Amino acid sequence: MQDLDRRLQAAKKKHEPKRSADDSPRDMSGVGVGLRIAVDLVAGVAVGVGIGWGLDNWLETKPWFLLLFTILGFCAGMLNVYRTARQLEDKKSQADATTGPDGDTDNGGA
Repeated sequence: MQDLDRRLQAAKKKHEPKRSADDSPRDMSGVGVGLRIAVDLVAGVAVGVGIGWGLDNWLETKPWFLLLFTILGFCAGMLNVYRTARQLEDKKSQADATTGPDGDTDNGGA
């Protein structure tokens, strides 16, 4: 039984993709970043519209709450986009500080 377990572990290691220390699930590709930004913006507006529509129907004040919360939802979405951009810029700055702007890890040259 131990032999089977050892062979299974060896087979798993053989077929696992190699990951470097820099690879992490939190790193995003350009498409991932674009989708996150789009979803943040659309979600903010959708939540604002939903809240505004609900309040307008409940309080019979059409269209004032809808307009107000649509604008607030757009502002919240833009704030999330700004935060995402800052977060990506901070990660890029940290990566440049450790590897250098040209990708080299050494500080000298020759």
